[in-house]
Amino acid sequence: MSVLTAPHFHDESAAYAFVEARVWANGISCPHCGNVDAAKIGKLTGKSTRIGVHKCYACRKPFTVKVGTIFESSHIALHLWLQAIFLMASSKKGISSNQLHRTLGITLKSAWFMSHRIREAMRVGGLGPMGGAGSVVEADETYYGPKKDQTRAVESRPGYRSYAQRKPGFVKRPIVSLVERGGQVRSFHVEQATKVNVAAIVSANVSAEAKLYTDQSHLYTEVGKSFADHQTTNHSKDEYVRFEGDAVIHSNTVENYFSVFKRGMKGTYQHCDEKHLHRYLAEFDFRYNSRVALGIGDVSRAASLLDGVVGKRLTYETTRAR
Repeated sequence: MSVLTAPHFHDESAAYAFVEARVWANGISCPHCGNVDAAKIGKLTGKSTRIGVHKCYACRKPFTVKVGTIFESSHIALHLWLQAIFLMASSKKGISSNQLHRTLGITLKSAWFMSHRIREAMRVGGLGPMGGAGSVVEADETYYGPKKDQTRAVESRPGYRSYAQRKPGFVKRPIVSLVERGGQVRSFHVEQATKVNVAAIVSANVSAEAKLYTDQSHLYTEVGKSFADHQTTNHSKDEYVRFEGDAVIHSNTVENYFSVFKRGMKGTYQHCDEKHLHRYLAEFDFRYNSRVALGIGDVSRAASLLDGVVGKRLTYETTRAR
């Protein structure tokens, strides 16, 4: 039986019940006043009442599970939202807004906005340092897409093409990623990949007891001294892995992450405005951090995404603002 034949993907009442079970796993709460006393909250069941409406008798206001989440004020059926969430969570390299538009039978504008709201739910923050004693964290930077504030200025210079090929970081958007071997990834879009910016990210997100593995980029030379060990591989001399006793020194894990990210961005999404790049990174981070290798399948990954829908209110005006 196909996963998408489950009732909550096709029946609106089942969709509300599915989302309520996840969002209100610890008990129902009023999004207006914060009341958690179930005795003062009732479900409205009148013939003219919309599906999933509850009323809080503490503040006298009605609400559904959609209030205060990425679903709020959306006129798209909740079961279609759940289909979109499953498709985005289970597609390794993402699914385009055009494909969602055709598959779900909604407008392209709605599909685009829906996908950004879902990416917003994939974002996490406030996490503790990665790794610990004996663990290995790989760090690396890459570049994707032209920076709007630099492209025109550079294009006007003589020899632009050859210079851009030799110095891609000058006209592209820098991304720094940290991957704990056997664990999770965290990616950051930065204005410039400088020693100061990169060191700040690495120091704030990696435990001092961890081992840091990088290439020989000068960006990690100083910050590497802050960790239990800092090992590098010399890519300029075709050294991509080195063995020292039981240690396998390389940064191939983070390179593999970049590989999936770029194939998805170039092959599936094709274009990404710089102001949205952090959301696309959150999407690829989310799928990596809940991958099959960690024992998490497509169904569980999609369901876990509902843990991030609360408090992630995103308006269309916000996404379009320059």
